[in-house]
Amino acid sequence: MKPSLAKGTRDFTAEEVSRRKYIINILQKNFELFGFQPLETPSFENLSTLTGKYGEEGDRLIFKILNSGDYTSKVNQEDWENKSHQKLTSQISDKALRYDLTVPFARFVAMNHGKLTFPYKRYQIQPVWRADRPQKGRFREFYQCDADVVGSESLFQEVDLVQLYLKSFADLKVPVTIHLNNRKILSGLAEYAGITDKLIDFTVALDKLDKIGKEGVVKELLEREISQESIDKLDFLFTQSDDALENLLQLKEKFVGNEVGTKGVEELEFVLTKSISLGVDIQNLVFDITLARGLDYYTGAIFEVKADEVQMGSIGGGGRYDNLTEVFGVKNIPGIGISFGLDRIYLVVEELGLFPEEATSKVEYLFANFGGEETLEALKLIMQLREKGISAELYPENAKIGKQFTYAEKKGIKNLVFLGEEELKNGNVTFKNLEAGEQKTVSLEEFLG
Repeated sequence: MKPSLAKGTRDFTAEEVSRRKYIINILQKNFELFGFQPLETPSFENLSTLTGKYGEEGDRLIFKILNSGDYTSKVNQEDWENKSHQKLTSQISDKALRYDLTVPFARFVAMNHGKLTFPYKRYQIQPVWRADRPQKGRFREFYQCDADVVGSESLFQEVDLVQLYLKSFADLKVPVTIHLNNRKILSGLAEYAGITDKLIDFTVALDKLDKIGKEGVVKELLEREISQESIDKLDFLFTQSDDALENLLQLKEKFVGNEVGTKGVEELEFVLTKSISLGVDIQNLVFDITLARGLDYYTGAIFEVKADEVQMGSIGGGGRYDNLTEVFGVKNIPGIGISFGLDRIYLVVEELGLFPEEATSKVEYLFANFGGEETLEALKLIMQLREKGISAELYPENAKIGKQFTYAEKKGIKNLVFLGEEELKNGNVTFKNLEAGEQKTVSLEEFLG
């Protein structure tokens, strides 16, 4: 059988794993710096936990898991013959791989709310799975790095998450822009245009603006049975200025008497003005009135982060989801969270050449194997280096020195160490720096530092 990978998945080499760890370590350090605590949840959940939380399109991308054993034995024959997919799914699958980290987190909070101290701040770095069409920067298995706060309605949480985003990407040396919107503004726009009953259709289409353009969005709105008259009222959405506060002022005028829209404008204005007061450059914040993110569970602020110097989709996103735990029978636990897209961040850092040399794990010393007593003495010295936290290994066979050189070069090992009969007699160590091509002999004491 010819070996192959499942579409949308990848193997990671030693260099890639080390570089991913570099990004994760920076994110984890900042999560903890901002007061978040770690949490891990299972890779799969009950199917009922996940469905109905991501909108119509999201539900289609959930990876279902077939029930174990003879999963077809309980299938209703009529449903099988009629190819009633929804009914069939419920009979052959009751579990699914997690689609994101937010819904499992909400399930955890609902199950443990009596034991948690609120506001509860958690971060989570784990893989998720989506049955999406693979393309550049989009995979079927990928990591999310989330930070969420539940149990607080304070808008200072939004301000704090803006700070978390900017500090993390500054540490990675990646210039970014944070795009912001508010779900209440979108609800206000739907009310303003007289399409409140079409809110989800409206936001799903609007969220595709950067992919399909104005004409594509208008076409989709018409297909979703939104009238031309309503679309004309919303035409100003496609001609926003670069001044976020000026755009908010324009909305205030349109939302006179529109309670939900006005509330959204006030909330977003608070986040923008307070962030600016804390020293955030307004150039790093964009009020993107077309930003919807297409998820049903957002109720307030919506975030999306884009790299300034690389053509890539969003490398982070999130928002407020005040009603999420309610579907699990627990009310009045407001929440807000953001996510960092590890895989896309990796591609951006790589394209910009920003990975430092130390982000790649390399062996510092390879000891040549001369056989006999020298081998045992080399192993003793290797043990002393490892106790000092210095990586070292012995070439396993007493092979020709050329072969040992080739191994060291191919593996990217920095130094090849010779501990032969002459060195043992004189208490010395000879080593060659393979990067500089320099060879020197030093005393054992000097070598161990």
